[in-house]
Amino acid sequence: MNFQYFIPTKILFGAGMLDKLSTEKLPGKKALIVISGGSSMKKYGYLDRVVELLKRNGTEAVVFDRILPNPIRRHVMEGAAMAKENNCDFILGLGGGSSIDSAKSIAVMVKNPGDYWDYINGGSGKSKPVLNGALPIVAVTTTAGTGTEADPWSVITHEERNEKIGFGTPDTFPCLSIVDPELMISIPPHLTAYQGFDAFFHAAEGFIAKTATPLSDILALRSIGLLSQYLPAAVKNGNNLEARTNVALANTLSGMVESTSNCTSEHSMEHALSALHPELPHGAGLIMLSVSYFSFFMKHVPEKLSQMADAMGRDIKGLTAEEGACRFIEALKELQEVCGVSELKMSQFGIKASEMETAAKNARETMGKLFAVDPYPLSFQETVSIIKNAYK
Repeated sequence: MNFQYFIPTKILFGAGMLDKLSTEKLPGKKALIVISGGSSMKKYGYLDRVVELLKRNGTEAVVFDRILPNPIRRHVMEGAAMAKENNCDFILGLGGGSSIDSAKSIAVMVKNPGDYWDYINGGSGKSKPVLNGALPIVAVTTTAGTGTEADPWSVITHEERNEKIGFGTPDTFPCLSIVDPELMISIPPHLTAYQGFDAFFHAAEGFIAKTATPLSDILALRSIGLLSQYLPAAVKNGNNLEARTNVALANTLSGMVESTSNCTSEHSMEHALSALHPELPHGAGLIMLSVSYFSFFMKHVPEKLSQMADAMGRDIKGLTAEEGACRFIEALKELQEVCGVSELKMSQFGIKASEMETAAKNARETMGKLFAVDPYPLSFQETVSIIKNAYK
C-alpha cells in the first residue's frame, strides 16, 4: 500500500479541445512542432490548424517533419539542432506516439550536451544523468495507442546498433496535453486496431507488474474494459465519435498506468523485434506476442488475469482463479479476432524463426529493467520460448 503518484500534466480531453490551443496558457512564445515524415498531418489539415491556433495565441512555430514510425536517434539530434538554431522555447509533438516521444527526447537534447545515447540506460547507452532538465513539452495526440500524452516515456531506436530503448525523466512529462478524438477519425482500421492494442497492453502489463499500485489497478481495469467494449466499434467505423472518444480515454488512462506502474517484458520483447525489423508496427508486434506471453504468466498470476477477464465482461463468478485466467485468454483472442488482427504473422514483417534467440538477447540487454518488474523472473530460455511460441 506504499506508492507515489506524480502526473503533472494538464490534460484537455474531448471533442473540439484542439481549439483551446488558441487560448490556453503556453510555456513559451516559439514552438518547434515535431511531426512524422508522412503526409497525414498536412493532408488532413492538422498541422495548418495547429500553426494557426498558435498564431492566435501569440506564438510562432517552426516545423520538424522527419520522424519515422519507429523514431531514431539521428532525428532526435537533428530536431534538437533545429530548435536551438531557431531559438525555440518549447517543443510541441503533434501526431502519434512516435512524434510525441521524439518531442520529449528533442526537448532533453536542446538543453543537454553530447549525444542522446549518452543518457540512455541500457544497451550501449552511457547512463549519464540529465542535469539540465528539458524544454517544456506540449502534446497534441492524433492517435489512441501509446498513452504518451500522460507519461514521461519516450522510445527511440539507435539505428546503427539495433537498440530500441525507453527513456524518461520527471521533466519529460508534457506540461500540457490535448486529446481531441475528432483528430482520430482519419486513422485507418488496421492502425486503429494496432494502436488500441498497444494501449490495452500498457494497461494489462501495468496490472500484472510487481510495481502495480491500488491506483494503477483502478486505471488499468477501466482502460481494459473500455477497449474491450469500444475498440471493435472504432475499428469497424472510424467515424463513430463515441467509440473514438472512449478508446481515446482508455489510451490516456493507460498512459497514467505507465506513470504509476510499469510495462513488463512483453514490451522489451517487442522492442527487440521492431529494433531488428523497423517496418514492424509496435502494436502489431505486441498483438503477435500477447497470447503466448499472457498464457505463460497465467500460471504465475492467475488471479490478476481473472480480474482482467472480469473487466472484459467475462463471467467469472464461481470460477477458480485459474479458470478465470483462461477466460482472459479466451477474451483476448476474441477481441483480436473481432478487430481483424488475429491472423498477423511475424513472417509477414520479415522476421525469421532463426532470429528468436537474437531477439531475446536484444530484449534482455536493452530493456532488461522491464524483466525486473515481471511477476515471475523469466530466464533467457523462457524468454526465447515465449517468442518462439508466438511465431507464425
